[in-house]
Amino acid sequence: MQKIINVLALASTAVSIAVVGTGAYVYVNKDSIIESITEKAIGGIGGGIGGDLPIGTPDLAPPAGQAAVPSGGLGVPTF
Repeated sequence: MQKIINVLALASTAVSIAVVGTGAYVYVNKDSIIESITEKAIGGIGGGIGGDLPIGTPDLAPPAGQAAVPSGGLGVPTF
């Protein structure tokens, strides 16, 4: 019975050391972790600044040959 308790105590100690070590590693390297995740997120949505995403506002004028859409709200008919 004592051997089982000793094994459980050692396993508990190992898990505790792993949790504290992981927490310390994340705390020390938090800036580089945040920067890495930010770069991956920005790269995933458009290749970074100046990628394939259009920069600026779209042209609001209707294409040549088409009439402008009347601004009647949300398209709900008026009576």
